[in-house]
Amino acid sequence: MLSRTAASLYWLGRYIERADFIARLVEATLRLDVLSTRSAGEDAWRTALSVGETSEAFAASGSPLTREDVVHFLLASSAHPGSILRCLALARDNARAVRTALSREAWQAINGAWLIFDQRMGRLDPTATLAVVDAVKAETRGFEGAVHRMLRNQTTSFIRLGQAVERTDNTARLLDVKYHILLPEGERVGGTVDRDQWTTILQTVSAVTAFRWLYNDGLNPTNVIDLLLSRVELPRSIAASIEETVTALTALARASGTQGEADRMARTRQARVARTRTGDVIAAGLHQHLQALIAENAHLHDAIGRQFKFH
Repeated sequence: MLSRTAASLYWLGRYIERADFIARLVEATLRLDVLSTRSAGEDAWRTALSVGETSEAFAASGSPLTREDVVHFLLASSAHPGSILRCLALARDNARAVRTALSREAWQAINGAWLIFDQRMGRLDPTATLAVVDAVKAETRGFEGAVHRMLRNQTTSFIRLGQAVERTDNTARLLDVKYHILLPEGERVGGTVDRDQWTTILQTVSAVTAFRWLYNDGLNPTNVIDLLLSRVELPRSIAASIEETVTALTALARASGTQGEADRMARTRQARVARTRTGDVIAAGLHQHLQALIAENAHLHDAIGRQFKFH
């Protein structure tokens, strides 16, 4: 496969997954905002920008830190490269470059997601925001389902690789949201608001039912962290995403007959994560662990680019 085609497929997977993550991040922050006092709500939106590494870009826009302005910036800003609108536009551009390699259903899902933002969007109230977010998530799920029904060859392996690398990063950042958000003044750790925030995190990764199946001692922050960090049974967990990265790289190695730096890095990371215990992570510092994981994921991304000559 040409390196240019491989790069387009990989980035297609990443951009679709990123659009889905931003939609989930907006949804999580909106729900947390509703649960919070005014000042805590502002902190929630500030945190959303920080988690997505868009604080500086938002500040440069000159917009006030309000729910409406941050939502518009993250959803539909044509000037912000990390908005859902721009992610879907870039995904669509990459899909057009490899159109003949995609099934009709996969293309329709990408195009359908992009058409949600085809007309310029104004400021949205919470109900309208959730409707847009749900529409985006529906189309990205449709794309993922279409990919799973496609021929299992290098095309799907590169898409899945991009999705897995992006999902590892996204789940780490989503879990880090909770670390950064401060409880409203007067609220206590383990109190109603704290529990509502953890429940919201589970809702954004569609893991409420999975959590109830796997843990029988009620909502416990340690268990939520364990689920998102270590449980391969949950597709959006960090451990499952890391496993999927290795699976995709192995399939590509089998197809090409070669392995490289990215394979070694991915397997080493998978072995280390399998040995890691959630209690040890929390004791040493969850935030520090997640930040180190995000940095390592970026190094793996670079190694993938070198191995498959994306650059």
